[in-house]
Order: sequence, then structure tokens, then C-alpha cells
Amino acid sequence: EGEYAMGISSFTGLIVWKKAHANTLEVYKLTRSFPDDERYGLTSQMRRAARSIAANIAEAFGRRKPLDKARVYNISEGSNEELKYLLILAKDLGYTKEQKGLWFTVEEVSRMLRKLVATTTLDS
Repeated sequence: EGEYAMGISSFTGLIVWKKAHANTLEVYKLTRSFPDDERYGLTSQMRRAARSIAANIAEAFGRRKPLDKARVYNISEGSNEELKYLLILAKDLGYTKEQKGLWFTVEEVSRMLRKLVATTTLDS
């Protein structure tokens, strides 16, 4: 799989980053329609969680020590799980309908991050 192969010179070459970035853009679009009184609540929290996933993937890419890389990828995993809950909350509050496409790619990022953490820790 491409993101695990050597020779990638930038985090933007990682498939997992591309998917996480696309999810971030989708979350921004989705939250535009949330109520104004959620601007500093759910809207802000969902956007922060989504940004954190892609940003931490980028940060981890720049780490040299495998355990440092794995730790930062693991932070991305936590933010991705947080985003899952926030998507459920937004749906249950009636701010959005079920987001099957977004949910699918969020789950895909989860699987890819788990694999990255596992393969990175094997390198240590």
C-alpha cells in the first residue's frame, strides 16, 4: 500500500493524509449549516478534531524516531475517534442527516492509522 512504501518525500504523498484532509474539508462544509449558537461549541469542536487528524499525520511524518512517529499517529487516531462521536452527536441533535460517505472515509482513516501505528512501532 502506497503510504507504507519508502520514498515518499512529503506528508502530502500519504494516502491517509489525503483522506484525512478531504474529511476536514467535508466537515467544514457540513458545519456551515449548524445553528449560530453552535459556532463556539459543536462547530468549533468538529472542525478542530478534523484538522487535528490531518495536522498530526503531517507532524508525525516529520518525526525521525519510530516511537515518536507512532505516538503522534496515535494522537491522530484519538482525534479521529472524537470526530466519529461528534458526527453521531450532530445527527442526534438534528443538525445533519447521517453522513454515510463521510463516515466511511473516517472509518477508512481509522484503519489506515491503526496500520501505520502498528508498522511504525515494529520499526523501533
